[in-house]
Amino acid sequence: MLVVDILRLATRMFRTNRSRTLLTILGISVGIGAILFLVSLGYGLQNLILDKITTSDALLSLDVSTGDLTNLQLNDDAITDILNLPEVDKISPVVTTQAQISVDDISSELTAHFAGREFFQMDGTVLKNGNFYNDDEGENNKIILSSSALRLFNLDENNVYNKKFKFIFFKDLDEDEKGTIIRDFIELEQEFSVSGIIEEENSNYVYMPFKFSQELGFKDYSKLKVKVVRDDVLDIARDKIIEKGYIVSALSDIIEQANQVFKIVQIILASFGIVALIVSAIGMFNTMTIALLERTQEIGIMKALGATSLDVWNMFLAESVIIGFIGGVGGIMIGMLGGFLFNYGINVLAGALGGEKIDMFFTPLWFILLIITFSTVVGLITGFYPARRAAKISALEAVRYK
Repeated sequence: MLVVDILRLATRMFRTNRSRTLLTILGISVGIGAILFLVSLGYGLQNLILDKITTSDALLSLDVSTGDLTNLQLNDDAITDILNLPEVDKISPVVTTQAQISVDDISSELTAHFAGREFFQMDGTVLKNGNFYNDDEGENNKIILSSSALRLFNLDENNVYNKKFKFIFFKDLDEDEKGTIIRDFIELEQEFSVSGIIEEENSNYVYMPFKFSQELGFKDYSKLKVKVVRDDVLDIARDKIIEKGYIVSALSDIIEQANQVFKIVQIILASFGIVALIVSAIGMFNTMTIALLERTQEIGIMKALGATSLDVWNMFLAESVIIGFIGGVGGIMIGMLGGFLFNYGINVLAGALGGEKIDMFFTPLWFILLIITFSTVVGLITGFYPARRAAKISALEAVRYK
């Protein structure tokens, strides 16, 4: 029997048993749609979170510090030493100290970080509002505050930009005989204004142009941001810096751990969808079995007219594969439509509450192709047993069957 004839007979079910066939396809589509919806949600949340904390420069950067070691120092000599490594592209130092900040006759203590513009690119810092300051002279009176620090002064993001801030810095000099730290207090006469705000609910800090750390006499750095030339030399650079005695960490490690967690989440979400698909596959098996019983006499007549067992086998398998394939395509449509409607509803709610619009769903092309292939294979497996039974039916018994 020709392939065209097999396909023509296999698709006859859409005319003779239209309702039952469409309901079977709908069942498969719902199962596939559930898998696509849940896995796309997992991918979307993964991209949403990782995009918030990563940039290309941040993934190529290492954090270098001395930890609790007192025999190591992060200074200009250390920067020169690390820059001599062939894997290192550039370095951005950071100085951290305690400071007292004053605005509108209100004072409070917080952590002050002195950093250049390059640091924010290498750190992957994202601003909630405003802009980053530059390293040129015109930006030397600009600072960046955390949103938590704003609450210390009962300021909001709308009125903070026209406020003037003054600083007193605490510089550790030495320890006395009792172990008490002796501090020097350095006040800057210059007033500062806010250029940007970082979303941070649990930590009070401020970023200031790096040049002020040098003017205040800070010689040692608290941390170095080290950017490597390529991602494939990141581990090599890390090992070489560790050999020098420094403590090294990388954002890429956190990203890798987060990706592992999201993979587990995606597997769990997909498991719920697979349960729905199994139920649909049982319904499809039931449909193919009923079709076998209804068409037993037809199979006998076909065999009496010269059709072979292989022809009958191929016809039933073609029916199940077509149902599985169409169910997969329908599932893709249902899953994407469900994701679109759910995401639209979330964004409408976020807009009503003053939140930011987001895209919670992402479906890779390879996953769409995989899910269609998977549904087709499910159809093939489901139709295997009915096709085998149909192929083994005796022509004489089949004609007599009622």
